Parts: sequence; C-alpha cells; structure tokens
Amino acid sequence: MFQGGVAQAALDLYFSTFPDSGIVRVEKYTESEPGPVGTIKVAVFTLCGREFMCSDSPIEHEFSFTPSSSTFVEFDSLEELERAFSVLSEQGDVLMPLDNYGFSQKFGWVNDRFGVSWQLNVAA
Repeated sequence: MFQGGVAQAALDLYFSTFPDSGIVRVEKYTESEPGPVGTIKVAVFTLCGREFMCSDSPIEHEFSFTPSSSTFVEFDSLEELERAFSVLSEQGDVLMPLDNYGFSQKFGWVNDRFGVSWQLNVAA
C-alpha cells in the first residue's frame, strides 16, 4: 500500500529492473471514488514471474513499508544482481551492501526510494 499516489512510479521502476515483470490487471480511481483520480485502486502484477498486488492508499496513515517484510530476489548472474541493486538503492537506503556474508557469494539488502525492502542474491 503506497501513499502519495506513487504506486505507478514504483511499478514502472520495478518493471524496468526485474525480468518477466508486468501488469496483469489494474483498476484506477475515478471521479466518484475516494482516491485521487487516476491513482491505483488495485494492481495485480508480476515480478520475476511471481504475482503481487499493490494500491495507492486514499487515506494518509502513520505507517509505511518496513524491512520486516521484504521481497527476496535471486539472480542468475552477478551483473543482473549489481544492476538491480544499483537501481533500487538510488535515493533509497542500503541496509546491507553487496558482499559475501558467508551464506551467499553476493547478497545485498536495500529499501528503495518508495520504502519497499528488497533482499537481492546471486544464485549459488
């Protein structure tokens, strides 16, 4: 649940970052509904072939995304991992920089500029 009408911008970033990603279906707020017109009421989408949902909250609230819930993405190559980490960390917060932490040859954890938390790993 995004705030401030940024769900579409977040989805655009994710679709350009992750393979096998795109909109399955989207419903946007219209004139007679509580959200700003044109923002996302509900979107079903895929990232790396897995299905997710999101929305733009029409109500301002005190909470947002936290790293206690993050999406783990495993990449086939180091180049793909490094590119995704670079894109997602731009204007975001790096929680764990890309490194060998013993459990993985290369792993990183980042909150993107929208507050969504990502654990990124290269396959063994």
